[in-house]
Amino acid sequence: MANLLNNRVSVIATAAQVTAVKAAFQTILTNLPFLVGLTADERKTLNAIDVNNKAFTEDAINAGVNNASLIPSYISVANMQSDLTLFTQLDELSGIANQLCERIEDTKMLAGSEAYGSALALYKIFGSAADAGVPGADSIMEQLKKRFASSGNTVATPPVAPVLP
Repeated sequence: MANLLNNRVSVIATAAQVTAVKAAFQTILTNLPFLVGLTADERKTLNAIDVNNKAFTEDAINAGVNNASLIPSYISVANMQSDLTLFTQLDELSGIANQLCERIEDTKMLAGSEAYGSALALYKIFGSAADAGVPGADSIMEQLKKRFASSGNTVATPPVAPVLP
């Protein structure tokens, strides 16, 4: 439950910061023009590599390099080496990007939770004001309660708002 007195995220990114981050993402895309997008079906059907498969692949490449006469002409050990090197490079970058994405998602979730929790508290406050006959509170409640209206045109109860001290 949100604590209205403990707003952990109370900041707004400046337009310059947002622009700089977007430019940084574009720089990444520009520097990695070979990145591809896969379909859901492709993701399901491609062989996945993990720690064990990576070790196996390295062993196979080493065997291919050391026994080139046994390799058919349609298999390129050099391409295998290149693919594995790219995998390793992207694996490192992916780890860094995942950490960044997790922090972005966590901060986004916290900011949204704080805003929504406070909105629910305001909803209760305006409801109390309307019940008490405060002028203008009824129209505010009519607007806000639309969010909680069910398909049967009855007002559903909103989630429990944080309790004010």
